Amino acid sequence: MSLTPESASTPDSAPASTGETRRPSRTPRLLRLVFAIFTFEIGLFLTVFPWVDIWSLNYFSGWLPALENVWDEPYFRGAITGLGLVNIYVACAEVLRLFRRSS
Repeated sequence: MSLTPESASTPDSAPASTGETRRPSRTPRLLRLVFAIFTFEIGLFLTVFPWVDIWSLNYFSGWLPALENVWDEPYFRGAITGLGLVNIYVACAEVLRLFRRSS
């Protein structure tokens, strides 16, 4: 007894052969590629931007002056850089998985 559902066709009725084969959709592969590019870009931005001089000239650091000291801490910048590196890792893993399945 099989655990997979079987078709409702009887043994007498054979499926009609039209000669056409269904091609797999390329949409999931394209979405994975777009996701990988997006996460790589976000990761690159989060890795580099905290160490640029423009980092301290933003809306949020002026909005809450009490958090300005935390905003400029190297530990906080390192945490943001770590999030960027995680995004870059996810992007690379997604690209490797995408190419591994296509082979």
